[in-house]
Amino acid sequence: MGHAMKLVILDRDGTINRDSDDYIKSPEEWEAMPGTLQAIAKLNHAGWHVVVASNQSGLGRGLFDVATLNAVHAKMHKQLATHGGRIDAVFYCPHTPEDACACRKPLPGLFEQIGDRFSIELKAVPAVGDSLRDAQASAAAGCEPHLVLTGKSEGLRGKPLPEGWPPTTQVHDNLAAFVDALLARDGKTNS
Repeated sequence: MGHAMKLVILDRDGTINRDSDDYIKSPEEWEAMPGTLQAIAKLNHAGWHVVVASNQSGLGRGLFDVATLNAVHAKMHKQLATHGGRIDAVFYCPHTPEDACACRKPLPGLFEQIGDRFSIELKAVPAVGDSLRDAQASAAAGCEPHLVLTGKSEGLRGKPLPEGWPPTTQVHDNLAAFVDALLARDGKTNS
């Protein structure tokens, strides 16, 4: 098989699509942010696999059901396909904070499920999100944490990261900027 599969783990809300304080409860409410679908396709074309890891506590809160979540993801997959991109799998935590599960970010359970499913070592796998808990979960899983200044972190633009962020967190304007940085780095190591 040679070297391990090249994998990137992405958060969903605020990283790929616009976030909402009221949760994304229907396919109609799911709207990709400009440039994100093209960025995922660009990753795919460079040989990277993309998987989503998302807290979806709206399920546990009864705000929507699994059929609706599947419909949201069908929309995401379909829109992505029009750009020539694909997401291999969506892993989500359906629990509320009160459930005290191991999969809700900032805990690394979702990432560990991904490592198990694809039989890969998570060490240095780039993981991208828009919140502190995304960075904490990825660092706890041994991934390389990347922050995009969209969604929850728009307010951090032009500021240093506050205390408490994993020290290895790399910061990018948005998903497209992350992809460009990753592919530039990838090109250097592969040439």
